[in-house]
Amino acid sequence: MIQNDILHQSSCVDTPSQNGVTERKNWHLLEVTRALLFQMKVPKHFWADAVSTACFLINRMLSSVLNGDIPYTALFFTKSLFPIEPRIFCCTCFVRDVRPQVTKLDPKSLKCVFLGYSLLQKWYSCFSPTLNHYLVSADVTFFESTPFFPQSFVYESQGEEDDLLIYTVQPMSSPLPQPVSSVSRPTRPPIVHVYSRRLEISDSDPPPATSLGDPVPHTDHDSNLDLPIALRKDKRSCTYPIASFVSSNQLSSCSQCFVISLDSVPIPNTVGEALSHLGWCDAMKEEMEALDGNGTWELLPLPTGKKAIGCKWVFTVKVNPDDFVTRRKARLVAKGYAQTYGVDYSDTFSSVAKLTSIRLFISLAATYDRLLHQLDIKNAFLHGYLQEEVYMEQPPGFVAQGELGKVCRLQMSLYGLKQSPRTWFGRFSEAVQEFGMQKSKCDHSVFYRQSEVGLILLVVYVDDIVITGSDSAGISSLKTFLQTQFQTKNLGLLKYFLGIEVMRSKKGIFLSQRKYVLDLLTETGKLGAKSCSAPMTPTLQLLAGDSELFEDPERYRRLVGELNYLTVTRFDITYTVSVVSQFMSSSTVAHWEALEQILCYLKGAPGRCLLYGNHGHLNVECFSDADWAKSKVDRR
Repeated sequence: MIQNDILHQSSCVDTPSQNGVTERKNWHLLEVTRALLFQMKVPKHFWADAVSTACFLINRMLSSVLNGDIPYTALFFTKSLFPIEPRIFCCTCFVRDVRPQVTKLDPKSLKCVFLGYSLLQKWYSCFSPTLNHYLVSADVTFFESTPFFPQSFVYESQGEEDDLLIYTVQPMSSPLPQPVSSVSRPTRPPIVHVYSRRLEISDSDPPPATSLGDPVPHTDHDSNLDLPIALRKDKRSCTYPIASFVSSNQLSSCSQCFVISLDSVPIPNTVGEALSHLGWCDAMKEEMEALDGNGTWELLPLPTGKKAIGCKWVFTVKVNPDDFVTRRKARLVAKGYAQTYGVDYSDTFSSVAKLTSIRLFISLAATYDRLLHQLDIKNAFLHGYLQEEVYMEQPPGFVAQGELGKVCRLQMSLYGLKQSPRTWFGRFSEAVQEFGMQKSKCDHSVFYRQSEVGLILLVVYVDDIVITGSDSAGISSLKTFLQTQFQTKNLGLLKYFLGIEVMRSKKGIFLSQRKYVLDLLTETGKLGAKSCSAPMTPTLQLLAGDSELFEDPERYRRLVGELNYLTVTRFDITYTVSVVSQFMSSSTVAHWEALEQILCYLKGAPGRCLLYGNHGHLNVECFSDADWAKSKVDRR
C-alpha cells in the first residue's frame, strides 16, 4: 500500500469524536433500546432483542439523512415495508402449543412475551418462560394493551452469564403510574388477529439462532419434540429421530447397562472442552502424574540446531470389570509425523495384531465355550527406553510453572513416536517368552503355550491384551506374572475392544460397533437423515470423472477410512465400501452421494451384530459371488 502512496489512518485511542457517524448511529440505537426497555419494564437479559427491535423500527422510520425517505424502502424498493404487522414490544401474547404430548383437554396455547421479529423467518419471535425457550411462530394472539412484565415490580437480573433466566421480584412501596406514549395510538380491542401457520423457509437458509441447540430445562416431557412445528420443520435432524432405529429391548439387563454407559460419556473434541469438565480434567492430571513419576522427560532449553516436535491429547473411554461403569482415559500423544529419519528415529517396525487373528480368537472361544479375558497395560509405551535424542513441546494446558519456553527431552518412549511401538513390543515379547509362551510364526502378536494341562492363547494389540484357553490355572498365573512385570489393569471378561462391543449369549458371541456407527452419523450430520434399505443402488455404476469433482477430497478420504474400519463387523457394507475406496484420488459428487447412501443405510440398523456361534466343527467355510467381468473399469 505504501508503494502505491496509500496510507492507512486510524482514529486516536479514547477519542470517540473522530468516529462521528458510528458514534451517532450507536447513540441512536441505544436511545431507542432504552426507550423500549424502560417503557415496558423489561429485564436487561433481553437487551439483545431490544436492540434488534430498535434496528427494525429505525430502518422503517423517516430519515432526514435521506431527505425524508425510509432506509428500508431505499434499499428494497420492491419489497413490502411491513411483511408482518408490527406489534408493541414486550406485550403479552399467546403462541399456539403444537407439542405432540398436548392432549385434547390441555391448554392449546403458551403464555409468552413478544420480543420482536425473527431475522431468518418472516414471523414473530416470542419467549416462553414455561419452556425457557424462544419460539418463532405465526400462530400468535396478541394482547398489546397488557404488558407482560408487571408495571408495579422491578425485575433485577441475577447474572447475565446464567443459562436460565432468573429474576427477583421486589415490590415497591407505591405502584408506578402507567407510562403514556408520546405518540397517539388508536384504541384496539385486546385480541387483534390470529395468524394461520404459513412458513417460508428455503433449504439454503441457515437454522435460526433459537433452534434446538438452546438450553431447555428438564420438564415432565423433556424432549426436542416439545418445540413448535415452526422450529421442528427447520431442523432436519428431527424428521427421522434416531430413537426409532435404536433399541436395547432385546439385550440382557447387564448388556443394556453396558451399552447405556458407553453412550453416557461424551468424548471432548478440544483440550479446552476437556479441561472444563471435572472428570476429563482429572484423567489428564492422572496421565501427567504417571508421566512425571516414570521420569518420561526432563525440561531444558532447546539446543541450537535441534527441532522440537509437538504433542496432543487423545481421549477415550475404558470399560471396568463391572461391565457397565466406564472410566475416562486421557493419553498424551507425540506428533511423530514431524520426526526426521536418521535424526531422532531409525527402526520403527512393530507387529500389530491382525483383525483376522482377533476374529479367530473369538471364533475359538465361541466354539469351545471359553472365556475371553482382557488386560490393559497402563502407559505401556512408557516402559521402552529411547536411544535417540528426541525433544518435544510441553503438553497443551500443562506448561510447568516458571518453565515457559523450555522443551521436554524424552528419556522414555511415548505414544505417537515412530520408535515407541518397537521399543514397547520388544520388551513385552521378552517378558511373555520368559513366562514360557511361544511366538506364532503367522502373527508375531499372537503367543501360545501348549502343556499337558491345556492351551493358553494371548493376542496383544499395542497395549490391549486378550487371553483365552483351556488352562484356567495357567491363565491366572500369566495375569499375576504380567502384573509383576508391568502395571496392568484386569478388565475382566472381554466387553469392549478397539471400539468393538462384545456381548455373549446362549447363541454365541456377538460383535457390534453400534457406538461407532452412532458417533459416525453424528459427525457427518446424518443422525436425522432418512434411512434406506440398501447400501448401494443395484444398478449404479460408479466411474472416474462421471461428474464434477467433490469440493472436499480430504473429507471423502477420511469418511472412507472410517467406513473401512466399520467393515470389521458389518460385512453387509464390505462390497460397497470397496467400490467407493477405488476413487480416493479423484472423488466426485456422485461418489460422495454413494457414501451418503451408505450412511443412510447404517442409520436403519446401527446396532446390527456379527454372530460367532458354535457350529460343532472348525472347518473353514467360504462363499464367492463372481459377476463375470461386470466392472466397466477393468473388466474383472
